[in-house]
Amino acid sequence: MTDDSRTAHSTYASDALTPDRFAFLAAAGGAAPSLHNSQPWRFRATDDRRGLLVDRDPARAVPVTDPTGRALHVSIGAALLNVRVAAASLGLEIRLRLLPDPEQPDLVAALAFDRPPPGAGRHPDAELYPAIAERHSSRQPFTNRDVPERLVGELIAAADHEGAVLAVLEEAETRRVLALTTDAERRTAADLTREAETRGWVRLEAPATDGIPVEALGPLDRDARVPVRSFTGHPPHGVPASARFEPLPQLATFTTPHDDRSAWVRTGMALERVWLLATLNGLRCSVLHQAVEWPDTRWQLRDPETGPGYVQIILRLGYGPPGAPTPRRPVTEILRLD
Repeated sequence: MTDDSRTAHSTYASDALTPDRFAFLAAAGGAAPSLHNSQPWRFRATDDRRGLLVDRDPARAVPVTDPTGRALHVSIGAALLNVRVAAASLGLEIRLRLLPDPEQPDLVAALAFDRPPPGAGRHPDAELYPAIAERHSSRQPFTNRDVPERLVGELIAAADHEGAVLAVLEEAETRRVLALTTDAERRTAADLTREAETRGWVRLEAPATDGIPVEALGPLDRDARVPVRSFTGHPPHGVPASARFEPLPQLATFTTPHDDRSAWVRTGMALERVWLLATLNGLRCSVLHQAVEWPDTRWQLRDPETGPGYVQIILRLGYGPPGAPTPRRPVTEILRLD
């Protein structure tokens, strides 16, 4: 999707949005996935109350693991997609501009809302809205059931809609990516600073408004085939007992032709569109992020047979139990109306 090109335009002036509608949109955006559930976004109503500005929140960065801010911008892209879906559910059309003002480096996107023209049907994105509340990371073992080819095609098209390439990996490529992820997880285990940063986002006691509660961590793979992240150190502490995971997980990569802020945000929009569609179809997902956190393993993730491209996200998907919900910051903390 290009700015203003694949989002419908309307010449009809919209009414100013009410505070309740702004809160509805911000709550949807705030339900997006983010690295360690850091939730690095802020929302501002425009002066005319007919749009929403989306800012990054540097105070909620994860600087050791994500020094370039790549994952932060992916997270904001996911929040943007949720806002667009929520707006569609309200019958609003959206005009989107990414990185609209170089003089405001924290401003990631500007959205303007319009009434649809008379006779316009319900926007297809509205169908995704129920999945926002149901979408959770599932770090549990999945079954051996294959994802149907029809659904794979729909997921690929969903990513393409946002300007990213989704590749569902075959066995040889899956094993190669798993090996790189395992190597990255071992290197993280040897990096005390990174481990401390990760543990800092684990929430051992309620209530919490961010981070990852213990019940959402999930077990480690008893057979060490699926390199899920250990959030509580090596060896792990206070996590569920290990479990037997699927013998060969179904992995998919999100790739972009460029590696800049715009590409990262578009990756986030693609990731969330795919994840919401997967959720509606009964699929569970989680992110294997370790290999993209180290420059050399990230470079090696590139598929030598498909040419140049930058791998932004590795998604594990399949059928299994839903993930536990993670806490969210209250709307009053992430939305500014004045």
